Amino acid sequence: MALRMFCERGDYIITEEYTFATALEAAAPLGIRAAAAKMDDQGLLPESLDELMSNWDADARGARKPHLLYIVPSGQNPTGSTHGAERRREIYRVAQKHDIYIVEDEPYYFLQMQPYKGAGTPPDPPPASHEEFLKSLIPSYVSMDVDGRVLRLESFSKVISPGSRTGWIVGSEQIIDRYSRHSEVSTQNPSGMAQMILFKLLDESWGHKGYLEWLVNIRMAYTARRNSMLEACEKYLPKTVASWNPPAAGMFHWIKVDWHKHPGVREGKDHAAIEQSIFKAAIAEGALVSCGSWFVADRSIPETDMFFRATYAAAPGDKIEEAIRRIGVALRAEFQLE
Repeated sequence: MALRMFCERGDYIITEEYTFATALEAAAPLGIRAAAAKMDDQGLLPESLDELMSNWDADARGARKPHLLYIVPSGQNPTGSTHGAERRREIYRVAQKHDIYIVEDEPYYFLQMQPYKGAGTPPDPPPASHEEFLKSLIPSYVSMDVDGRVLRLESFSKVISPGSRTGWIVGSEQIIDRYSRHSEVSTQNPSGMAQMILFKLLDESWGHKGYLEWLVNIRMAYTARRNSMLEACEKYLPKTVASWNPPAAGMFHWIKVDWHKHPGVREGKDHAAIEQSIFKAAIAEGALVSCGSWFVADRSIPETDMFFRATYAAAPGDKIEEAIRRIGVALRAEFQLE
């Protein structure tokens, strides 16, 4: 709905170079394309965004300069990257410079985790109070918005129940009013049953205190699962070809694979063929990961790096460890390391 409100057919939106695939699929039928800004381990690079906007050639692109930035700042899907507080301020300043409107998609915001300190190291204790928990969260884009140029999308789906399909938005009064008018003639309302269940839970049972307690518990549970996956990666994945950065939020782990070392390169196989070969080898071992190419925002740019996305959201620690072990077996076989 945000795309329908802010964009016209033929427009470009700006995204990170790897982004939420469903957002791209939602844009395509509307005739909206993605222009990708580069990323590092904290997500979107402000200098890449500035360069992209400063050098925009409307004639070459066949479209006007973009005015909408779509980002997933915390625990990004698929990379697991999280914008730090200073990174957010830098990106906001670039948005001001080029008059960009920011759609801040934050389903994983409250899944910010304790820092990873290495295998065998005890995790940090949970926050001592709800106030300490809230202070530990990175400031949102909408909290630093002084121009009314941020629309924040939030959801219960990632913190209470995936099947609820219920969320809320935060933005300026003018935008919320127009958003409400659009929803009346398009998406209308989330499931009435889901809304009633959430109301009973949040208002009549938990209250604010109970909801915050739940979020703290979720943080600790996800921290433990994240740590299980990282410890398994350190134990089972061949570091000569696989590397990663510990995610600080969310539910995804982004594994980089040095595909140039794959024996298939000598046989003339390209990036796509080798990615498929590794993907199928993992499946043959009984482990499922997502190919990084599925999340590429701008397919006109050749892929030079190779990634695979794993998730620690839906399995206990022992199954996570076994899955990573199987991926390690697949990688060693593919790269002929044994």
